[in-house]
Amino acid sequence: MNKRLKIVVIGGGSSYTPELIEGLILHYKELPVTEIWLVDIQEGKHKLDIVGKLAQRMVEKSGLPIEVHLTINRREALVGADFVSTQMRVGLLQARIWDETIPLKYGVIGQETTGPGGMLKAFRTIPALLDICKDMEELCPDAWMLNFTNPAGMVTEAVNKYSKIKAIGLCNAPTGVYKWLMELYNVPAEQIYAEFVGLNHLHWVTQVVVNGQSKLEELLGNSQGYSAKNVPQSEWNESLIRSLGAIPSYYLKYFYLKQEMLQDQLESSAKVGTRAEIVKQLEDELFELYKDPNLAEKPKQLEKRGGAYYSEAAVRLMKSLYNDTRDIQTLNIPNGRILDFLAPDACIEVNCLVTKQGPIPLAVSNVPFAVKGLIHAVKTYEQLAIEAAVSGNRDLALLALANHPLVPSVNVAEPMLAEMLEQNKAFLPQFFQA
Repeated sequence: MNKRLKIVVIGGGSSYTPELIEGLILHYKELPVTEIWLVDIQEGKHKLDIVGKLAQRMVEKSGLPIEVHLTINRREALVGADFVSTQMRVGLLQARIWDETIPLKYGVIGQETTGPGGMLKAFRTIPALLDICKDMEELCPDAWMLNFTNPAGMVTEAVNKYSKIKAIGLCNAPTGVYKWLMELYNVPAEQIYAEFVGLNHLHWVTQVVVNGQSKLEELLGNSQGYSAKNVPQSEWNESLIRSLGAIPSYYLKYFYLKQEMLQDQLESSAKVGTRAEIVKQLEDELFELYKDPNLAEKPKQLEKRGGAYYSEAAVRLMKSLYNDTRDIQTLNIPNGRILDFLAPDACIEVNCLVTKQGPIPLAVSNVPFAVKGLIHAVKTYEQLAIEAAVSGNRDLALLALANHPLVPSVNVAEPMLAEMLEQNKAFLPQFFQA
């Protein structure tokens, strides 16, 4: 295999980019990349220049024959690409601040990937990504799109439904589970098998096998569970975990501990600001570090950003698609017949066998009865929201919110939706056509 490999990163000015560059350098033997194109928009050019120069210094230090190009001309970058990785944020962190703060005014959880905030992020993102897909259909029709842009499940489903591009959604949360188990049992990832059931940011771990032995039973007694820096640290209710018979993702705290999480958000928003405001500070610090002309590696501080390990997932998936390794990875792909209570085109988060032709979803051994209703309710909201994002239909948007388990009443949803749409007007032309 001596084909020139070209990788395009949409949202190349992201603070996460150095982690991806590090991964591509470390795994050059199995993934011989010759060109990396970092793409951003005019508003992100300043960050692209800083991050891009760091990426170039990292590659130079490695001595590998990789060219790193920086551009705000997306079409120039996409020609003949093999992989297109998307990590974009339409509206930048300012829009995330709105997603997190406006719902709080209405007594609703404000979060960037779930609930009303997640829906507005999807509304801003889906049309922008479908535009990118049109360019890909023309300039690199055989490329794989690896989508990290949140809400990853909804965005990937929209791409699969409304374009011809081969898209796979990724998230760093499953990698986080493996990191947690590796530390807990002091074993390498190869000796662990974890089964995931559900949707992106709404999954349960229904099997954990370490060195051939099931560890699920003993883990159900661990009320701490695994968590993330971007989700407040409320402890789980042990009776709930035991009766579920599965380990819930930390994002499920928003559903099972609604009041506590809302209270936590209200308090922290008043004291230290929302998560977006904290991230904005972190990003400013990171970019100051990135500017240092002597820095030629990923700084340790990047791990505080909340998206640690995402490049591991990205590089591992590229390697497996390129080399036909047939290993098992947790991905966001169309359901097919895996969950019989969802439509075949619904995007789910599940273990897959990764082949050169793409991921093959693996049958799940156990879908606890108690989780089916929540998966179905959230998927109903997601599919209505995807349709609203594409059509700009406000009635559909309200129907989607009314179906979301975190929204207490349609009479709360209506004024909240109106305010959020108005605030995001510059990024949502589809909802403001005459």
